[in-house]
Amino acid sequence: MSTAASLTAPDYAVLARDIKRWAIELGFAEAGISGTELGEDEQHLNRWLEDGHHGEMEYMARHGAKRSRPAELEPGTQRVISVRMDYIPPGTHNAWAVLEDGEAGYVSRYALGRDYHKLMRSRLQKLAERIHAVVGDFGYRAYVDSAPVLEKALARNAGLGWIGKHTVLINRRAGSYFFLGELYTDLPLPVDTPASAHCGSCSRCIEICPTQAILGPYRLDARRCISYLTIELKGSIPEELRAPMGNRIFGCDDCQLICPWNKFAQEATEPDFAPRHSLDGAKLVELFGWSEEAFLKHTEGMAIRRTGYEGWLRNIAVALGNAPSSAAVTAALQARATHTSSVVREHVQWALARHHG
Repeated sequence: MSTAASLTAPDYAVLARDIKRWAIELGFAEAGISGTELGEDEQHLNRWLEDGHHGEMEYMARHGAKRSRPAELEPGTQRVISVRMDYIPPGTHNAWAVLEDGEAGYVSRYALGRDYHKLMRSRLQKLAERIHAVVGDFGYRAYVDSAPVLEKALARNAGLGWIGKHTVLINRRAGSYFFLGELYTDLPLPVDTPASAHCGSCSRCIEICPTQAILGPYRLDARRCISYLTIELKGSIPEELRAPMGNRIFGCDDCQLICPWNKFAQEATEPDFAPRHSLDGAKLVELFGWSEEAFLKHTEGMAIRRTGYEGWLRNIAVALGNAPSSAAVTAALQARATHTSSVVREHVQWALARHHG
């Protein structure tokens, strides 16, 4: 980072207020500013890694302390500007209704529309340009889930919400359906007051988890989490976890759907987050029939691409195994019984056995 231009303390206070206003003008729902101290969060992360709860996500341990020490990731960092952006678009099918429809595939609400990474990074860049117009050259780096960053801890410290018992950030005015992004900077801006926790004695998120991945308050075993199983895991899904997955084919929202604070969730203002290709309730048989070419075409610019075509078929095979028995389900599974992927074949055979023994 280069050295920030010289400003007086009162100017930085004004600049901080302007930054928050500019962030909203650029389409973010809220912005806050934090320092870089994450000692307790680093200890929590290290315990989580030592327990092996990250599963195959080796990248969580790959960068050492850089994840919890912003100034080691980006030298010169003094402050972190955290932003959030709501992602539930108006008109989306009721999530519970889709989950209860065994013939439909459930896609996590955040992944129904355009992939948020490039969109938010572009807007963070525009925010940096507005700051530059005022202060001149300054050091910064924008991140949107693209580097080892403890984004939830930073957002909490910036006052954007508290980390709930399900380990998701909750805002008392907007629930938890929002994306996070960060602008690391060398500007000595005044910091905001960290958010206080308001989960109280509620444990609904722990109780509803289909695979019991939330071991206790603030303790998530990713190896059991459906989001991990359908996105991060590249091989076979443990057999004992397949039936609890139900019809969830990409991610899982149950712990958020049940959270009382999401009665305050705000609808997205970004049109690109609207569902594409009717993926907020498409039929499993139809989705399972997509060729790889169709999968790539229909998921262009979407987070669903992350699972890959093989993972897509694997996930849907599990959901079809959990679907109501029908001739259409059997025919769809049998059509993939000799697929070139051993992972797909394994899950198809499991699904067929569920229907026919």
